[in-house]
Amino acid sequence: MVTMNQFRVFLLAFLLVASPFVRVARAQPSAEDEAASETVDESSDLGIVGEDVQDFGDEIFNPAPGIDTVSVFPKNSARVVTAGEETDLLVGVKNDGDSSVTVIAIKASVHLPFDHKMLVQNLTTMTFNNASIPASAQATFPYIFAVSKYLQPGTFDLVGTIIYEIDQHPYQNTFYNGTIEVVEAGGFVSVESVFLVTLGIALLVLLVLWVHGQIQHLSKKTKRAPKVEVGTRTTDASMDEWLQGTAYTQSLSSKSKKKK
Repeated sequence: MVTMNQFRVFLLAFLLVASPFVRVARAQPSAEDEAASETVDESSDLGIVGEDVQDFGDEIFNPAPGIDTVSVFPKNSARVVTAGEETDLLVGVKNDGDSSVTVIAIKASVHLPFDHKMLVQNLTTMTFNNASIPASAQATFPYIFAVSKYLQPGTFDLVGTIIYEIDQHPYQNTFYNGTIEVVEAGGFVSVESVFLVTLGIALLVLLVLWVHGQIQHLSKKTKRAPKVEVGTRTTDASMDEWLQGTAYTQSLSSKSKKKK
């Protein structure tokens, strides 16, 4: 039986996937967004990225009741992150509380998968001004991050947090706590790639040498095959004694008489 919390999360995920129909907070509004903002005054100032924001540092806050979050990697369901390149992440927030929610910032960090306490990198903190979510409403916010281009390819843990205020009290929700796959950019050649290519070439050379050796071995066997000599046939004396009295000896004697 589906519980109320599971239903809320499912509804929020559906709204996030259908983000074109939900008010979206954009870091850099396009010309179409500016035109739309002129006709919809209610969401014209939602989620504008700014620099003037309170610095909460590494302080950890509790999540507020009635606030649900969900995240999606658009067009990147495999969660593959290219080192040194930007990756898009959408964060959905649903406010089932009684008060308005003011979104302050979104931040994330990268950790080792086998030891979550080992911090690999603190990612960019994206801040918002006037990003307010009324009660019984939802909104989607973009988060753009990039891991270091020097980060070794492999599997890492990504922890994403959204910080918000309700009645001037700070709260936070962890919208993502899972693995990502970091890969190298296509323009770089890794040591592993060079090793694999070299190994493949070496195996190919060994295969060619083996085939060449097998061909030479077969040709030598063909040359050593015994030759059949055709010449005067000699009859062994023991063979003649064994054939005496047979039709074969009689024919030989008759042939010799004719020759005489």
